[in-house]
Amino acid sequence: MSRTFLGMPPFPEAAAVSTQNAQLRANLTHATHTIRDKRARAVAELDDWAELRQAGREIKDHTLRHLDHYLLQAEKAVTAAGGTVHWAADAAEANRIVADLVRATGESEVVKVKSMATQEIGLDEALAAEGITAYETDLAELIVQLGDDLPSHILVPAIHRNRSEIRDIFRAAMGRWGRPAPDGLTDSPAELAEAARLHLREKFLRAKVAVSGANFIVAETGTLVVLESEGNGRMCLTLPETLISVVGIEKLVPSWRDLEVFLQLLPRSSTAERMNPYTTLWTGTTIDDGPSNFHLVLLDNGRSDTLADQVGRQALRCIRCSACLNVCPVYERAGGHAYGSPYPGPIGAILTPQLRGLQSEVDASLPYASSLCGACYEVCPVAIDIPEVLVQLRERVADQAPRHRLERAAMKSAGWLLDHPAAYSAALRTAGRARGLLPRRLPLPGPAKAWSDSRDLPVLPERPFRDWWNSRPNHEDGPNHSDGKTGKDGAAR
Repeated sequence: MSRTFLGMPPFPEAAAVSTQNAQLRANLTHATHTIRDKRARAVAELDDWAELRQAGREIKDHTLRHLDHYLLQAEKAVTAAGGTVHWAADAAEANRIVADLVRATGESEVVKVKSMATQEIGLDEALAAEGITAYETDLAELIVQLGDDLPSHILVPAIHRNRSEIRDIFRAAMGRWGRPAPDGLTDSPAELAEAARLHLREKFLRAKVAVSGANFIVAETGTLVVLESEGNGRMCLTLPETLISVVGIEKLVPSWRDLEVFLQLLPRSSTAERMNPYTTLWTGTTIDDGPSNFHLVLLDNGRSDTLADQVGRQALRCIRCSACLNVCPVYERAGGHAYGSPYPGPIGAILTPQLRGLQSEVDASLPYASSLCGACYEVCPVAIDIPEVLVQLRERVADQAPRHRLERAAMKSAGWLLDHPAAYSAALRTAGRARGLLPRRLPLPGPAKAWSDSRDLPVLPERPFRDWWNSRPNHEDGPNHSDGKTGKDGAAR
């Protein structure tokens, strides 16, 4: 499989295939249930979790309302600290900037920290087209890369793979990318981790250029923050001579005091840890300490358009914890690949259509990839009302898509019928008389057939409720008549 989401089918088609994969469903069920149960216990330890959640929401909303101010403040601080800031309006511009910066060093390979932003813009593929090899160093991202696969989870990209599958991938592919897997490699977690460590260590020691994202940027000092669990990110962020960070413009927080809130929210919501194992922070460049050249690429790529939507902008609060994926019944059964985007699950269903637009069939299908159960909102550490945004996006899809003309016409006809009681009653009587001739399902054509095939028509009664009601005898002993009196047997009527 090519490591790109382009050309993938819309969600209903992709999910129809993935839900038939018993191994995939077993892997996802085991992993998501384990993570969400641990998260619930970690969150329950804090008496002020609700207050922290509200604080995270308010900080994000404040930052988004004043994003122009904080972006300029961050640019000034990064520049003063020895870094260089680049502005990228879209994915193509961001990829061009990074490729030019790598070529300027004379290098043809980079090591990468796990980054959703670089997945979003397809950076690995763009660099490969320029003759530059990007090596993923996060263990799960390494598994995906070696397996010529696609990530299927925000936090654990290889969540759809079990240990035996990972062992087979390491045995087959490690040698093509560098140091081969040890002879006799088993599916023991310790052996798999050691094989990855040995494979990656030579790349860390050799690489002159690294590419990263960032979980946060502290605007007042221009400090970037990366949270991770393995230490691979820290190797990339400290050893190479040149560091290039691609970061979405929504990742800013105003101050260190604000950052402290998210350093509590993110670990518990993502990995169910009280404190993140590795939290790396850097501000510009420092002589003899870390990279000597630092470039920050601030990425828009649809974020400004999202910010203009008063309901949809709350998606930009997202801190990429993945808690919503782990409680979503749709994601658990369909898996991340079905979403056709680097951002799977509930957050992907609202973020991707806003960043990419609703023009493609894939993006227009994502707002419907939900049962609207609301579990995602309940666990979101920054209180994104994902169901609210999903409903709004569905309205936009219905308003713009030609295939919904039939639906709009049906709703208009129903509205007229409900506004005219006599016509409504006549329609009910006619339907009752023809009840034996009605099909079990509506024979709708084209795209509407997928809707009708999964829904049976209700069974119509022989006569409408109104006719039955009007036929009741008008006295206290009539059918279902009750005036608070009792009958001869003492029963209430």
